[in-house]
Amino acid sequence: MRLLVTLFLCLFSTICLAQQNCTIKFHHLFKDKILKLEEEYILQNMDTISIHTLKYYISIIQFLKNKEVVWKEVNSYHLVDEENIKTKEINLNKIPQNIEFDAIQFNLGIDSTINYSGVRGGDLDPTRGMYWTWQNGYINFKLEGKCSVCNTRNKVFQFHIGGYENGFSTIQNIIIISSNNKVLEINVDIEKLLSIINLSSQNEIMQPSKEAVEIANKLPILFRIK
Repeated sequence: MRLLVTLFLCLFSTICLAQQNCTIKFHHLFKDKILKLEEEYILQNMDTISIHTLKYYISIIQFLKNKEVVWKEVNSYHLVDEENIKTKEINLNKIPQNIEFDAIQFNLGIDSTINYSGVRGGDLDPTRGMYWTWQNGYINFKLEGKCSVCNTRNKVFQFHIGGYENGFSTIQNIIIISSNNKVLEINVDIEKLLSIINLSSQNEIMQPSKEAVEIANKLPILFRIK
């Protein structure tokens, strides 16, 4: 009996040693400086702006080698929320020790399969504030704040970017060249998006639309390896 237990423990240890973990850290920036909610910033045209909410979904995380998938996370859905520091680190485990990769690939948003299947728990729970209705599904990217140029009440702007039906799909596939490290740090510079939007005329998107698709198509430029 002791021999069997010993053999089991040896086998278990071997399996554990044959696996590794990896952490993805997201750093939210504004003009290459750490973003702070509610803090006032200056845009290129000298307008003042502040960010109140920044949330988005990262899903289907994969490692690539020579453009081929070498590892894929199971049940891969993560809500990143600037207000919750813990969500800005995604811990990946059960990665084979011998895996080598030269790029990381993930979706910004939730795919149609999950949207069609209805609400889920965990990071996909509607109480997270990232779900519209069964018809419109999940919000992939949420950005809210104030800008002096906005012609709205209290100068607010609200971008709730989502949609998964044909013609209104806003999910984005992002591939970032990366070394084979155990810690991957990704910068997300929000100023890059706000600098190419005319907030005086476009300051509210609250449902799937062509405008939401246009904004979504700009989002990949925000992400880069630190």
